[in-house]
Amino acid sequence: MPGSSPGRAPARRRGAGERAGRGLAAVCAAAILAAIGLTGCAVISPAGATSSASAISGTGPITFATGQVASGYVRPLISAWNAAHPEQKVTPIYLPDDADDQYAQLVTNLQAHSSVYDVMSLDVTWTAEFASSDWITPISTRAVPLGQFLRPAVDTATYQGHLFAIPFTSNAGLLYYRKDILDANGDSPPRTWAQLAHLAATLAPRYHMGGYGGQFQAYEGLTVNFAEAVQSAGGSLLSPGGSAVTVDSPQARQALEFLVGGFRAGWIPQAALGWNEEASRRAFEAGHLLFLRNWPYVYGEASQPGPGNVVAGKFGVTTLPGLHGPGSSTLGGANLAISAYSQHQGTALAFIRYLTSQASERFILERSALPPVWTSMYSQPALIQRFPFLPVLKQAILTARPRPLLVDYSQFSLAISSAVHQALAQQQSVSATLSQLSAELRQIIRSD
Repeated sequence: MPGSSPGRAPARRRGAGERAGRGLAAVCAAAILAAIGLTGCAVISPAGATSSASAISGTGPITFATGQVASGYVRPLISAWNAAHPEQKVTPIYLPDDADDQYAQLVTNLQAHSSVYDVMSLDVTWTAEFASSDWITPISTRAVPLGQFLRPAVDTATYQGHLFAIPFTSNAGLLYYRKDILDANGDSPPRTWAQLAHLAATLAPRYHMGGYGGQFQAYEGLTVNFAEAVQSAGGSLLSPGGSAVTVDSPQARQALEFLVGGFRAGWIPQAALGWNEEASRRAFEAGHLLFLRNWPYVYGEASQPGPGNVVAGKFGVTTLPGLHGPGSSTLGGANLAISAYSQHQGTALAFIRYLTSQASERFILERSALPPVWTSMYSQPALIQRFPFLPVLKQAILTARPRPLLVDYSQFSLAISSAVHQALAQQQSVSATLSQLSAELRQIIRSD
């Protein structure tokens, strides 16, 4: 969304208008409870659960662990829930903004079999590890209407054929561009790398701005940016089954050379080597970039006029470009899981159903521009009028590739981001980087 976690959204800037709207937001959230039939003290019984799901029971107060950046849209929903469920109140526990810090805090508590967390918002890359470690509880596929959710989102919540979480938000990388500048020069948004590089190198300098930005700091965001480049050149990091490393390939070489070349030629600013989602968003909003690769939450942020934002009403969104045509994004998002150590799992599941209801997801979309998991919401005229990028986003999500379902994904990602960052910083050649990275990834895959 988003710090360093795809699918997380940063806290929205709060002006007087937003503060004044909090009461209305709470009223709207309360209406959600009635809409989905979770007023009173209803909980989900294990009746009808599949054999893969443990019996889920127990009611009472629960906690909800999520990133601090989610507080803007979560608080009104929690307030409405608590007003209707005085005996099953939810206490939010706000985790650090950075995804790696969130992961470390969750894992530390779960390894100790702590019951401090009941419901947890998990990055989609954590499902395999948390499930294989027995830290989260299997959930019946009948608990929510999975058939109405985006299929790629459902897949991220599944491990070894069993559902271990419920999709909450989806995500896919998009290309933001200065529509006003392209229109003024008679140019169309780039569909290929060559078009992107040409405009970034020739048009951007005329407006005293950088050409292209992404997330190139040495963290998960860089792993995502690199994976998207490799995919968009027709390559992959691993074989389809995940059993073989395929990163030392001609396609991956083209992808890394494209990014390295951008830094070397200057149309990717050197400052981008230290950018995460938020730093790159701020650079784009300040008018320092012609093009930006980032997540959908940026649409909501960049559309809000305010100090430091010169792009509101002046930008467009399209799918990522590729080597010879439209590229491929990395699938992001967040899933909601129940801690295996929760004493009130029945309430936890009922609360998850509430948060992932279509009414709640619409509320979150309108509040933060986070992509919903309900397929039908991407074709609703009223929502498209407000968020014109929804059809583009749906296409990006459906054609996105998930990250590998590895138990040791965090180590896998660390190896990639560290090696690629050295290449982008001109500290190691492309060939040496891919050769070394391939060897490191083979060791990680063997031990997974």
